[in-house]
Amino acid sequence: MPAERLPMRKVREVLRLKYACGASERVIARSVGIGRTAIGEYLRRAAVIGITWPIPADLDDTALERKLFAPAGYNPPRSKPLPEWGHIHSELRRRGVTLALLWEEYRGLHPDGYGYSRFCDLYVEWRHGITATMRQTHAAGDKLFVDFAGDSVPVFDGLTGEVRPAKVFVAVLGASNYTFAEARFSEALPDWIGAHVDALTFLGGVPKALVCDNLKAGVTAASRYEPGINRTYQDSRSITAPPPCRRGRASRATKPRSRWRFSS
Repeated sequence: MPAERLPMRKVREVLRLKYACGASERVIARSVGIGRTAIGEYLRRAAVIGITWPIPADLDDTALERKLFAPAGYNPPRSKPLPEWGHIHSELRRRGVTLALLWEEYRGLHPDGYGYSRFCDLYVEWRHGITATMRQTHAAGDKLFVDFAGDSVPVFDGLTGEVRPAKVFVAVLGASNYTFAEARFSEALPDWIGAHVDALTFLGGVPKALVCDNLKAGVTAASRYEPGINRTYQDSRSITAPPPCRRGRASRATKPRSRWRFSS
């Protein structure tokens, strides 16, 4: 049978004798009239929750008992600093900025802040509260989203030391998010078509449609309804359907998400 708890009046006296008078546990036990083991347990519990003497004036007996004898395994939730989601949202519109980068900056300011996965979940919850979204369902093998990433990557020649900027071509299957990526030295038509050939070879098949952004190598005249498609690109109908053009998953695939392949 568990021992009966001391009245909080006596617990306050134990803390006063310990921290205000500097009395030993033996002296406190003799003064209060309980065993040294119980005195040590009360002092240990008080130390865990950071209570010494004087006890805060707003901590009455009920609150003090609740803190000293919280249920086993109970950890009161700590309030962590929330990021300024409006600032996070606006920063994500800048080229090269990702949630991972913004989270690192957030943890630099708040080392005890949220972890990366929780940070992302909270941002998604916040964003759902301000914008309407439309869920799209993609059938397997239906669409391949293609685009060049916005930023170039440096390619170093190991023999001459020459550095050349390269563009990253990205192709993403709509249903699985399975991703192909390849570095090319330009966004010109030969590299654009060559990257498509490599992507389809890598995937081992062709989709029903290619969905591209309004890249000049693929689109000669941008239009919401009847875009002008480059003739060479249009001739790809011999291996796949003529490509509709719109901004899609390839733009988002520049963030780490699936499988990457880089070849020169």
